[in-house]
Amino acid sequence: MSAFIQQLPALIGVVIGALGSYLAIVRGDRARFRRERAVRWEERRLAVYADYAQCLKKTITLTYRAAAHLGNDPHPHPLSAEEAAPLLAEAADAGDPAGEALLLLGTPAVVAKARAWVVIVMDMERFLNEGTRDPEAWQALLERQRLGREAYYSAVRDDLALPSGNPAPWQVPPPRPGI
Repeated sequence: MSAFIQQLPALIGVVIGALGSYLAIVRGDRARFRRERAVRWEERRLAVYADYAQCLKKTITLTYRAAAHLGNDPHPHPLSAEEAAPLLAEAADAGDPAGEALLLLGTPAVVAKARAWVVIVMDMERFLNEGTRDPEAWQALLERQRLGREAYYSAVRDDLALPSGNPAPWQVPPPRPGI
């Protein structure tokens, strides 16, 4: 029995070492799983954020074209209200799933900025539906839309810890006379 007692500390050391090794591996696996899951969700949120912005941008481009028909915007490819209506409806239908995905996966800050941006776009559509011919009022709406878009992208960058983008607005040249 004395031989067993002499070997007991070594045996206890092996058991403690094996248990410690097991616990370290389990902890490492859990940490890796959490990191991989976070990366997967960030990739999905980025895709949802980009899809939502692209759908809204399609609507915005159509409003630019319809506004050009009314003389409010310098867009080179004007659309009449009759031509724009089905395209705007199609863009809205395409944007609904993107909006739902945004509500599901977006952070509250991003969702709030997205709502503010879409409300401005709805104001732009309302402006056109009323047949308003007021380039200055249209430019004010465009500026609100640009600020709304900038706030949305800023919230997305903050959520995903992305570097800041280029905040400089794109300058649209004024319409050339006779064209």
